[in-house]
Amino acid sequence: MDHYDYVIVGAGSAGCVLANRLSADPGKRVLLLEAGPADWNPLIHMPAGIARLANNRTLNWNYRTEPEPMLGQRRLWWPRGKTLGGSSSINAMCYIRGVAADYDHWAEASGDPRWSWREVLPWFLRSEDNSRGASALHGVDGPLGVADLRHHNVLSDALIDAAASAGFARNDDFNGERQAGFGLYQVTQRHGARCSSATAFLKPVRQRANLHVRTHAVVGRVLVEQGRAVGVQLRHGRHGAERIEAAEVILAGGAINSPQLLMLSGLGPADHLREHGIAVLADLPEVGANLQDHLDICTLDGNPGKLSYDHLNELSAGWRWLRHRDGPGSSNVAEAGGFVRSRHAADARCDLQFHFVPALLDDHGRHRLPGYGYTLHACYLHPRSRGRLRLHSADPAQPIAIHANYLGDPEGHDLKVMIEAARLSRVILDQAAFAPHRGAPVFPERRISTDAEYADFIRRKAETIYHPAGTCRMGRDDRAVVDSELRVRGVERLRVVDASVMPALPSGNTNAPTIMVAERAGALILGTG
Repeated sequence: MDHYDYVIVGAGSAGCVLANRLSADPGKRVLLLEAGPADWNPLIHMPAGIARLANNRTLNWNYRTEPEPMLGQRRLWWPRGKTLGGSSSINAMCYIRGVAADYDHWAEASGDPRWSWREVLPWFLRSEDNSRGASALHGVDGPLGVADLRHHNVLSDALIDAAASAGFARNDDFNGERQAGFGLYQVTQRHGARCSSATAFLKPVRQRANLHVRTHAVVGRVLVEQGRAVGVQLRHGRHGAERIEAAEVILAGGAINSPQLLMLSGLGPADHLREHGIAVLADLPEVGANLQDHLDICTLDGNPGKLSYDHLNELSAGWRWLRHRDGPGSSNVAEAGGFVRSRHAADARCDLQFHFVPALLDDHGRHRLPGYGYTLHACYLHPRSRGRLRLHSADPAQPIAIHANYLGDPEGHDLKVMIEAARLSRVILDQAAFAPHRGAPVFPERRISTDAEYADFIRRKAETIYHPAGTCRMGRDDRAVVDSELRVRGVERLRVVDASVMPALPSGNTNAPTIMVAERAGALILGTG
C-alpha cells in the first residue's frame, strides 16, 4: 500500500502550486491526484482556443445549477476545469488580484493578520513573472507568466475610448496603484501561449523523484480514523476502490468538489448527512454554505464592418500562432475591460467589473449567433446573496446540487446593482467611439429604458462569470469550516486549499487569488511563513 507525506486532491490552480512547493523537499513524498486527463489538448495552450473549449466534455465538469428562482427558474451552466491546471487551463486568463480592502477583510474574518493585504502581497509577487518588469507591486522571479496581450482587436481600443468618453479613467494596470478605469487586461501567458497553473508550477518539476502525479484519479472520500485524516479512497468504476495513505490530506478540488468530498466523507451538516445515510464524523454545518459567485449580464451589438472575431479564419489564425505565437490565436478573447464603483457601492471599492469581447457571445459562446458583433460583460463583484451546495445522494458519481441563489438577498440590492451595470454597458456602447462599428442591438433585442425592463432582461439572460467561492469558509468563529491555517475544524491532518476557503469574493477574477492562497498555504504547511 502506498504511503505519502502529502496527498493533494485536485491538480487545479491551487493543487499545482502545492505540488511544486511541497515537493521541493526531496525527503517528502507528494502525490497529486487529478480526476481529469493530462493537459495535452493543443486548444488549451493556444489562448484563443478557449472558444472551442466551452463544450469540451473531457476537460470540463459541466455543472448545472438547480433552477434559480430569481432567474426565471433557469438552470445555469457552470463550467469548471477537469484537467491538469483545472480552471486555469480553460479560463480567459485575466490576471486580477483584487484590492487591498478585500484581503484586510479576510484578515478580520479569519482573525489572522497574515491574510491582510500587506502580508499576502509578497505571496502574489512570489508567483508572478511579469513581462513589464519588477516593481513594488509586481514580481519577475515567479513561475507564473503574466504579460500584455500580443494581439488585440481594434474594437477593444474602441471600448477603452468609449469608456473615457463616458467619464471613466484609462487604466493600463488593474493590479497597480488603483483598480478603477478601463484598459487592456494583462493575462496569464508567456510568449503568446497560455500559462496555466500546470504549465507554470507543475511542468517544471514533474521529474522530481518524490512527486507522483496521477490523472483520471477520482477520489470518493477522505479516510478519517480517530479524528485524523489518514488518506483517501480512489474510485474505480462503480464498485472498485483503492486506499492511499498519507500523513496529511489536502483538498484542492475547488469550490464545488472540495465541499462535496467533505460531505461524502462524513464531514458536514450532520442532519443533511444523515438524510443520505452518511455516518457523521464531524458536524460542520457550513460545509457547502456561503456559496458566492459573480453574476454577469451581457450587452451585444452588431458590427456591420465585420471587424470582430465571429467568422475568423481559424486555420490561418492557428497557423500564424503556431509559427509566431501572435495574431488572433494569441488573444484571450476577453481583451479589454474595467472596474467601476456603482451608486450602490457599500464602501470605497469598485463593485462592477466589465469584460469586453470582440465577438457575439450568447450562452457562453455555445450558441453561435449569425453575423458579426461585440459583447460587453458586466458583473457585480460584491453580491449579498448567498447560496449553498447539497448532496443529491451518497453516491460520489452523482453531481452535487448547486443552489446559487442569485439575486436572492431580501433587500433586492443585488438586482439594483445589476440593473445599474447593464445601464452602464449601454451608456458605454452608445459613445461616439463605437459609431463607426455599431450595428443593430442584439441583446437586449431592442432599446429598453425602465428598471422593470432591465430587470426582466437580467432574469432572462444573466449567467455566471465563473467565480464560485466561499463554500469551505475560513473564519475565526466555530461555524467556519477551516481556521486561518486552512485546517478543517474537528479533523487533524486535513486542509482545504482553494477558492472555497475565501470568506468573501475578491474584487475581480479569482484565479490569481487562488494561486496566492496556495502559495500562502504551502508556507503554512511547511512552517516557513
